[in-house]
Amino acid sequence: MLVTLMNLLRACWRPSNRHARTGSDVSGRQDGLLWYKDTGQHVNGEFSMAVVQANNLLEDQCQIESGPLSFLDSGPYGTFVGVYDGHGGPETACYINEHLFPNLKRFASEQNSMSADVLKKAYEATEDGFFSVVTKQWPIKPQIAAVGSCCLVGVICGGMLYVANVGDSRVVLGRHVKATGEVLAVQLSAEHNVSIESVRKELQSMHPEDRHIVVLKHNVWRVKGLIQVCRSIGDAYLKKQEFNREPLFAKFRLREPFHKPILSSEPSICVQPLQPHDQFLIFASDGLWEHLTNQDAVDIVHSNPRSGCARRLIRAALQEAAKKREMRYSDLKKIDRGIRRHFHDDITVIVVFLDSSLVSKASTQRGPALSLRGGGGATMRSNTLAPATL
Repeated sequence: MLVTLMNLLRACWRPSNRHARTGSDVSGRQDGLLWYKDTGQHVNGEFSMAVVQANNLLEDQCQIESGPLSFLDSGPYGTFVGVYDGHGGPETACYINEHLFPNLKRFASEQNSMSADVLKKAYEATEDGFFSVVTKQWPIKPQIAAVGSCCLVGVICGGMLYVANVGDSRVVLGRHVKATGEVLAVQLSAEHNVSIESVRKELQSMHPEDRHIVVLKHNVWRVKGLIQVCRSIGDAYLKKQEFNREPLFAKFRLREPFHKPILSSEPSICVQPLQPHDQFLIFASDGLWEHLTNQDAVDIVHSNPRSGCARRLIRAALQEAAKKREMRYSDLKKIDRGIRRHFHDDITVIVVFLDSSLVSKASTQRGPALSLRGGGGATMRSNTLAPATL
């Protein structure tokens, strides 16, 4: 049983030496607590990725997969983007990073197409798979029941954009307005954080018998006083009563038993056609959006070179985090992981540029495939990445 857990942790491990500057242009580069891939090519255009660590163990995971979206030669073709913001530990986010895309390819193969239903089934299968891990690990590591992850996915396929989300990560579209020349920010993902009044009301309507389903604790709204998001992958302790008991730590155990899941793993899904004036997508964990507005982020991407734009967004967020604590950005960068979490969260950013000619051709014109995970681990079947600009 330890083998599965060790494999998950091994997949999550990232170098933490802040003075390191390593890696190739193919798999990205490491600069202390920052990993980045300044520029690369997916089948629909260019992309840029960056991840900065704040927690003792990096809880954010991410990936971009470009090429076949099924196991069939004639199946759907395009680009898959995933941002997985873990909480309570890295195990769930790592599991999603390993299994969600293969699950999506399996259901896309069954239907020989991409659809909202394919995404929904991929989420369900990933949740079920992780619960199997929790069941196996429960006797020796019961705290894994309190580990979970937000899960944001975008799929570009056949001129369509599919977005699925549980939790509070976010994808924002940069859309060019021809009349004014502006690039406006359009948020595409629905969020499931109970700090949002409408989300609280929805949860309360689903649990009318529980007056304490949402509690204001230390000036922060939390589900049962424990967690801010009401949808996630994992968090078995708030979905199955069998995992909300000893030997789980007392701080996670509820006083009263529950008879239906408190949290949900059902994603909010949005499907829309991509337009020629849709210029780029910014996928990011909530660590970015705590410090930048949607329009701030879009303006930074639009007004700067494409290469390094993900890293540039993280820098802007860290500068804001430093300003809020009345300290210099250069001093914030010197703070090591763990302690750094008091100043900002792990932050993941993937910027995907949309070349309208490539978006329209991607379903019929087959290019080279790419697989890249934040923190490294690129798998390429052709030399598709442009050199990084450092």
